[in-house]
Amino acid sequence: MELIHLLNRGVDKRDIFLEDGDRVRFIHNLYSFNDVTPANNTTRHMNDLRSRSCDRKPLVKLHAWCLMNNHFHLLVSEEIEGGITQFIRKLGVGYAKYFNEKYSRSGTLFQGRTKRVQIERDAHFLHILNYIHLNPLDYLDGSHDWRSRSIQNYEEALAYLDKYRWSSYLDYCGTRNFPSLIETDIYKDVYIDYKSEITSYLMDIEGRSEDLPTLE
Repeated sequence: MELIHLLNRGVDKRDIFLEDGDRVRFIHNLYSFNDVTPANNTTRHMNDLRSRSCDRKPLVKLHAWCLMNNHFHLLVSEEIEGGITQFIRKLGVGYAKYFNEKYSRSGTLFQGRTKRVQIERDAHFLHILNYIHLNPLDYLDGSHDWRSRSIQNYEEALAYLDKYRWSSYLDYCGTRNFPSLIETDIYKDVYIDYKSEITSYLMDIEGRSEDLPTLE
């Protein structure tokens, strides 16, 4: 199984999520567009889509995700040949159409093609889940240097992550948020207690500083 980190951002680094309704729509699209059949009615609610799960044939497995104001991160593996390409195309076109119609704009929404980073090394596999889930710390004073392994207060960082709905972090920690979106099995033997793993990681980097290689 090839594990791929997908990421893209708004053109000129502009925000692509202006309110929570936009985030909900993108999350809805993550589910509804992950199917070999065309998504003819993208106004269905998540509950309606869950009821049709037996009829679906997913293009990819989504293992982790995070939405930021001007970009997104997805960790996926392919279910059918060419599935990632189909999924990215449907997701990008569908959300751009929604966004442009809602905000009366035209033109390109995303900054070029979605970037793909293959997870090839064990160290990368172990780190990428945390990397995706820690992105929201960019918005917390005292924690935005987490990429350099430096935060001021690990308890504040944990509390912030616990309140941030727009990622798979809560589902990995046992709090049902958007559980129908993701498959967590590939990490079940690695992180038995993911909340404890994140807690230990943040405690370890509190007050430290060490540059890490960028994963974007």
